[in-house]
Amino acid sequence: MSEQETAPETAPETALETAPEMTTATVPQQPVAPALSEAEAEAEAEAEAGAEAETQAPAPGKDRRALRAVLRWTAAVVVFAVAGAGTAYGITRMDRTDVPGLATASDGRWDYPELTRPPLPSGSPGPFADANPAGAHYADLRALLLPAPAGAKEDKALRGADGWLATKDYLAEYAVKEERDELRQKLVDNGLRHIAARGWTTPDGTRTRIYLLQFGTANVVDNQFASDNVAYSTPAYQVRGSGEAVYDEGFPERAAVSGVERTAYVESKPYGAEQVRQAYVAAGDVFAVILQSRKGTAPAVPFQQTVVLQSQLLG
Repeated sequence: MSEQETAPETAPETALETAPEMTTATVPQQPVAPALSEAEAEAEAEAEAGAEAETQAPAPGKDRRALRAVLRWTAAVVVFAVAGAGTAYGITRMDRTDVPGLATASDGRWDYPELTRPPLPSGSPGPFADANPAGAHYADLRALLLPAPAGAKEDKALRGADGWLATKDYLAEYAVKEERDELRQKLVDNGLRHIAARGWTTPDGTRTRIYLLQFGTANVVDNQFASDNVAYSTPAYQVRGSGEAVYDEGFPERAAVSGVERTAYVESKPYGAEQVRQAYVAAGDVFAVILQSRKGTAPAVPFQQTVVLQSQLLG
């Protein structure tokens, strides 16, 4: 550093401090400060600017409080961002029915209990096993009935005595007396063994009846009884409460059950106070009749669901 740069910048202030006490009579002679060089002027300007900035800057305590506030807001933003990301992940991982406000509307299916086939007697084959050419169901037929769905009220009249329904009670489903008499004779001629039945009514008023008719062999069911009851365009016998019924082309073919033959009908418009849906299922030595009716319109989905599940139990 040059001598010029080390010249005392406080000379005027020192002169004032060492001057004799001022009175009204005397004015002290103040020495004139030497002229500042360009470098000294720049240094002084920088010092003054630094002093001004120091006076304007907040106190150290305020700096720390401001810093803490910034950190708190930053942490809060990070927490909310993480929480938001976690919530989005949770929603994408959940089923829509588990998220309030995003639940998928029901398609009308009923809530059936978990289905299990009853155990076969020891050494007995299944109805479609190669070792069972008669297609016989060796399991208890009553245990092969589809259970009622949740919330349904069971029709106890269809339980019969010891779970076996009298033939006359089954025939009561048909409207015309002459047809009932004809069907009764065919049941006798084809060697009907017994009938197991179950029925229920769901809260929406849909009434379901399922009848399982067991014969001696699958050949009797396929070649005689089923052909007498089922035609492509319309059922052979008129069900009580139903008008003209036509082949149900809306029943999905992909819902077919292996080894089981199914034909479904639906009452066509105009129908009366209620609509009736009916299905006839041939599975080995069992012929199943499934009826559903409801005031107004009988929904298709629960009917299809019921038919498929009963077919699976028989298959």
